[in-house]
Amino acid sequence: MERYPQLVINLEHARENIENIVKRCEEKGIRVTGVIKVLNGLPEVCRAYYEGGCKVLASSRIQHLRDLREKEIGEEFELLRIPMMSEIPDVIRYADISLNSDGSVLKALNEEALRQGKIHKVILMVEVGDLREGYWDKDELLRDALMTENELKGLYLEGVGMNVGCYGSVLPTFENMQYLVDCAEMIEDAIGRKLDVISGGGTSSLMRIIDGDIPERINDLRVGGEPIVAYTLKHVYGYPMEWQHEDVIRMRAEVLEVRDKPSHPIGELAVDAFGHKNVYEDRGIRKRALLGIGRQDYGEPADIPNEDPHIEILGASSDHTIVDIEDCDRDYKAGDIIEIRIKYAQLMYMTSRQDVYVKYI
Repeated sequence: MERYPQLVINLEHARENIENIVKRCEEKGIRVTGVIKVLNGLPEVCRAYYEGGCKVLASSRIQHLRDLREKEIGEEFELLRIPMMSEIPDVIRYADISLNSDGSVLKALNEEALRQGKIHKVILMVEVGDLREGYWDKDELLRDALMTENELKGLYLEGVGMNVGCYGSVLPTFENMQYLVDCAEMIEDAIGRKLDVISGGGTSSLMRIIDGDIPERINDLRVGGEPIVAYTLKHVYGYPMEWQHEDVIRMRAEVLEVRDKPSHPIGELAVDAFGHKNVYEDRGIRKRALLGIGRQDYGEPADIPNEDPHIEILGASSDHTIVDIEDCDRDYKAGDIIEIRIKYAQLMYMTSRQDVYVKYI
């Protein structure tokens, strides 16, 4: 018997999407680091990233890297979030590479790498304006690069990286990527060798690949949910993505109840269960369905990019989602299944829950 709520994942189409991205990046001399954090380490999908050409797999969560190593999926493993001091032993144990922006953390990684008899690769993050992690002061960046290269024998300075779009909504541009290259070349002049990696951001940086204006020395991009959700590049930034499958993932929820009800709540209004003071439009009596899935499963209902014009997501409580089906040509009843498209945020939430069932097709 099928179990719901459910994520349906087309693994073949996921792998083909990844292969298409890897191919386009490799034509520019750029490797793709496969970011699997949004999938919460689902091994079947992680394997699709690896088989699609991502030899380095990355996550912000140590447990994901540990699981990948134990399952022998991937060749190298990268920790995306700046290491916490409390997890340093596990960083060295399970990650081959980590992104860094703090000298004291570098020293702690070095001590632990020497203790475990390993050489750990580090990428120093450069702040280019998005205001998350990264060195803002170039003198500080150079100081820690020289320290890593000359003093920290348990570490290998693999390169530099940047992040945009995750906090500050900053776009990847030729200019901020070139600034990263300039910082890399400053370090190279000081240490007397070329850096192996100049990592030019994440999925949004694929725009520079498509437009053909990425700086020549960028040779790594960290690509996460786009091959699975296939949404942002086309629907947010307007790129024609005919070479990407858009049917890789869908959410399925079971109908619990169908009723004709008023469209505006009855009684004195205050706030909902999450403390929100909502505004409701009075459209008269409308047919609505109650689904067995809620905010606890996928986050904010307003963020769901549902594309069915006949089904309108009205809102949700913890465990229920209310949808307007007045204009549907199908007569839904309890036990029927409604399928809804999702994007990055919903994928992240749903793959973290044990009671959301995953079906591979």
